[in-house]
Amino acid sequence: MDLGLAGKRAFVSGSTQGIGFAIAQALLREGAEVVVNGRDQDRVRSAVDRLRGEVPEAVVSGIPADFADAAQVEDLLDRLGDVDVLVNNVGVFDVAPFDRITDADWRRYLDVNLMSGVRLTRRLLGPMLARGWGRVLLISSESGVDVPADMTHYGVTKAGMIALGNGLAKMTRGTGVTVNTVLGGPTYSDGVAGTVAGFARAQGVPEEQLKGDLAAARTTSLLQRFLEPEEVAALVVYLASPRASATNGAALRADGGVLTTLL
Repeated sequence: MDLGLAGKRAFVSGSTQGIGFAIAQALLREGAEVVVNGRDQDRVRSAVDRLRGEVPEAVVSGIPADFADAAQVEDLLDRLGDVDVLVNNVGVFDVAPFDRITDADWRRYLDVNLMSGVRLTRRLLGPMLARGWGRVLLISSESGVDVPADMTHYGVTKAGMIALGNGLAKMTRGTGVTVNTVLGGPTYSDGVAGTVAGFARAQGVPEEQLKGDLAAARTTSLLQRFLEPEEVAALVVYLASPRASATNGAALRADGGVLTTLL
């Protein structure tokens, strides 16, 4: 199916690896021009080179920026210009007890996971509305609904993204612009794989065994396995396309059936 994204220009934050990279790759395969982003120039350059190798004739470039630094975000926006598709994907996570998360930690999580979407959309949504077409996607998580006790800081920021998407969508009434949020489930991204590998080494067990045990521990999961980044990306790219014109203001789940509550 042709999703009608040829000629569209997209920006994906946090896209040098994991879900963001998979989204960028899928957009390129649909013919969109894509600008990727990472925290430093080396990561960005490596991702651009890899994408050009995997998607021949891809129109892809990159801009580095650390989303914990508002000044770097403003510089990125000045360099980026207008886009047709904005994917607010960048995020950080960690497993830590609530009483060990300092105010500085909270500010970093809020800046990267939530304020990134605020700052990017604040600049880019207006021109979309003026042109009469655009797509804003926010990559949240099932943790924003079922907040983990050992990742409360992460869950709070992801709940904020759901609320942000709900409010922003109301600004698009009667236009060709849509705003939607995707709730990803436990995904074996590069970051998660690194964390699991570290735990496996510490416990002296094979990584694949621990990966399977962790997936099975999510007893509500209907898939009973980790998602792959490409599976989340498939939903995101559909929502980014003209084919998804009737979907707006929604929080859609790509969670493998983990959530047992309805939004």
